[in-house]
Amino acid sequence: MNFQKNKDAVFQAVQTAAEKAYRSPNSVNVIAVTKYVDSSIAKELVKTGIKHIGENRVDKFLNKYRELADQHLTWHLIGTLQRRKVKDVINYVDYFHALDSVTLAAEINKRATKPIKCFLQVNISQEESKHGFLVDEIDNVLEDLKAYDKVELVGLMTMAPFEASQEELEQIFSEAKRLQESLVARQLPNMPFTELSMGMSGDFELAIKHGSSFVRIGTAFYK
Repeated sequence: MNFQKNKDAVFQAVQTAAEKAYRSPNSVNVIAVTKYVDSSIAKELVKTGIKHIGENRVDKFLNKYRELADQHLTWHLIGTLQRRKVKDVINYVDYFHALDSVTLAAEINKRATKPIKCFLQVNISQEESKHGFLVDEIDNVLEDLKAYDKVELVGLMTMAPFEASQEELEQIFSEAKRLQESLVARQLPNMPFTELSMGMSGDFELAIKHGSSFVRIGTAFYK
């Protein structure tokens, strides 16, 4: 497995997608998702120049955080977070990508010692199996979240169905972008919504076309 070759290929594909969308490549952050590899593999990947690491599970996040503590990385918790585990992990997180309930936000606000950059998870595709708020719930949710000064809503996160067609992907990603832009325009306190977290190994080019600023890539690094 040639990590440098894979990393270079991923970053080149991201650059190409950004340029096709008339965007600066620097406007897209690549998160290397390491949930399927151990800390030793993650270290090898970091040596290639990776700066953003993403983990789904709290235990794996904490393990890699300890093992790679000297690497000056930006840490992303991208998976579902149970309220009982918030206290264990939240103050090590730079970005949390899966804020999917008001009660979770309340627990984060209670346990955090600093403002946490959070993405509001939105279920654009309305899949029953997916977490996240429906679009028509957003206004009420934002009203509830006003009280939590440790929860900074930096953007939206969404995931497309695993077997979505290109047409479906275009629709989901474009709708997420429109929603994000409408929230930016509202200029809500502590809710800048300037970022968009969407796109994975199989669909990140389309996500970048529609404005994604954080793409979550795993399998493409480990071919």
